[in-house]
Amino acid sequence: MIYDIGIIGAGVIGCFLARDLAKYRLKVAVFEKNNDVGNEASGANSAIIHSGYDPLPHTNKAKYNVLGNQMYDQICKDLDVPFQRIGSLTLAVQPSDIETLQMLHQRAKENHVETQLLSQEEVLKLEPNLSKQVLGGLYAPSAGIIDPFNLCVHLMENAIDHHVQLFLNTPIQEIEKKEDRFVLNQKYQVKILINCAGVHADEINHLLGIDSVSIIPRKGEYLVLDHFQSDWIRHTLFLVPSDQGKGVLISPTTSQNYLIGPSASVCLKEDKDTDKPTLLEIKKTASKMVADIPFSQTIRTFAGVRPTPKNHDFIIEETTVSNFIQVVGIESPGLTAAPAISKMVIESILSKKIPLHLKKTYRPTIKKYLKIQELSFAKRNQWIKKNPNYGEIVCKCEKITKGEILDCLSRSCPPHSIKGLKKRLRVGFGKCQGGMCQPQALKLLAEKKHCQPNQIPYDSLKSWILDDPLGGKENENR
Repeated sequence: MIYDIGIIGAGVIGCFLARDLAKYRLKVAVFEKNNDVGNEASGANSAIIHSGYDPLPHTNKAKYNVLGNQMYDQICKDLDVPFQRIGSLTLAVQPSDIETLQMLHQRAKENHVETQLLSQEEVLKLEPNLSKQVLGGLYAPSAGIIDPFNLCVHLMENAIDHHVQLFLNTPIQEIEKKEDRFVLNQKYQVKILINCAGVHADEINHLLGIDSVSIIPRKGEYLVLDHFQSDWIRHTLFLVPSDQGKGVLISPTTSQNYLIGPSASVCLKEDKDTDKPTLLEIKKTASKMVADIPFSQTIRTFAGVRPTPKNHDFIIEETTVSNFIQVVGIESPGLTAAPAISKMVIESILSKKIPLHLKKTYRPTIKKYLKIQELSFAKRNQWIKKNPNYGEIVCKCEKITKGEILDCLSRSCPPHSIKGLKKRLRVGFGKCQGGMCQPQALKLLAEKKHCQPNQIPYDSLKSWILDDPLGGKENENR
């Protein structure tokens, strides 16, 4: 088969492009090196929809941040993705920060973003648990929080439901340019190729002799706190930004946890380790915003690696190679900007290269996911009467039922690993981190895939949880 469009990378940009292209009568393929979508920076970030006050005016970051922010209400409604506009507060903790807040307030006006300068008293009224160091703040009401991993999954589910093809565990290692098409890995043929490969985008470019873009991998480490108190922090909290980025934040999540981080350090592309000195520095910095943070409620730490381009702005363009488009260097606020970037690529670049005829059968929605714990007792009992699997709790920490897991496994973009199930439904995301529910989760995954539990990986194909089913000694998870 010859595909009209091939997308390299199933992060948030690749997933938005796949979903937006699914509405047209095109043959579209997505190639992802991992065992799941959204498995790199798109699933390991601050989970924030930024307002857009911070990027320098007239940059791609500023333009697409503001446009993307405005698109998320409808997107999340259509795709059943958790999203809340809780607003953000950028905090001054020393006198010089007040001037910076005033500068950011002016920049917000240039970017057409609503902000308000707040006094110490006004900030403390919004957030009573703030540190006494806080002198004032900048309030941005349009900022929000989102579930970024399920955003990617639901985008891809909608795309696959409309016949986009997803090839997981398919790293692109060879590209041959022919007169009217590209041949990938001596196997897949595509007419137009879009590079959305994140930190590996420069490597994809090199396969076609393009060396104009240099990607600097930058690691951000985080702490996740348990959902110990519903109103401990109500807004996303930032310190004033620096040359390294927006800095450490404290934020609620859509799952009622709290997120603290990230750090910002240059690293190797595959380095997702966390370390004690960095986490201690994050704690120290966060404590300038909120006093007496209950770090004893930490249930896990993680790191994500984001692609920082040398020009510190998004690169969205057709390259010197005909029909090869690069959407690279999409660091923060890339998650926010993603839907607007996808729209621009299709309307301003692809529409000039290929006919875009809408499918009459396209629907922008997916089947809603039943969240049994969010229902009234009467509604729960109705569902349990219809299907007793909704009355059997598998994950006691997060109260996820067997019925919800089986529904998830039946979708068009299902999990293939314990991590994939965990990120979709939060099975094993609580205090015990899967200590109680993982055996049952393994069993359900294995039954669905008609294999043995020791053939189910934690994440990548060789990250065995039980003994290596192939009898080898290598285990990426040990």
